[in-house]
Amino acid sequence: MKKIAVFVSGGGTDLQSIIDAVKSGDLKVEIALVIASKAGIFAIKRAEEAGIPVSVYEKKNYETIEEMYDELIDELNEKGVEFIVLAGYLTILTSNIINAFRRKIVNIHPALLPKFGGHGYYGMRVHKEVILAGETESGATVHYVDEGTDTGEIISQIKVPVYPYDTPETLQARVLEKEHELLPNTLKKLLNE
Repeated sequence: MKKIAVFVSGGGTDLQSIIDAVKSGDLKVEIALVIASKAGIFAIKRAEEAGIPVSVYEKKNYETIEEMYDELIDELNEKGVEFIVLAGYLTILTSNIINAFRRKIVNIHPALLPKFGGHGYYGMRVHKEVILAGETESGATVHYVDEGTDTGEIISQIKVPVYPYDTPETLQARVLEKEHELLPNTLKKLLNE
């Protein structure tokens, strides 16, 4: 059974979808560690309630972000982590961690990449831009992480309609619901042995 780490920055609903899939036996991995980009986020509470250890790494506490990731890589190695899932993690990864876990880091993005990806496209901004562009569909993408922002190889996608009356909030809710299917299902294909 592979050991994974889940990186989070907010409420942790994608994390919860992974926890639920592990609990049900659908996803055969051990969540060895949750990495939070700041203290006090609800994702930490979700991890603690599931009995998963949490470490907080805030970039403001380090001279450089590379130094932060060097320390983080050491902890991941100590815990035997083999695979990383970015689940709403908003801190850009640097080449040291990407190289340490090449093709072993995936991210979920709330749009149909390559559209609406890259620098500045996160959270509600993505959904706002999708609506402004007059798109008729959106969705979510799971992709490998490389040195670019949202440029890694696409693994899987799921689509949702965009309705004329949608607001960024209504679209976000519809996409998020599908993220909670897509992420655990993709991890099953990648990690279940």
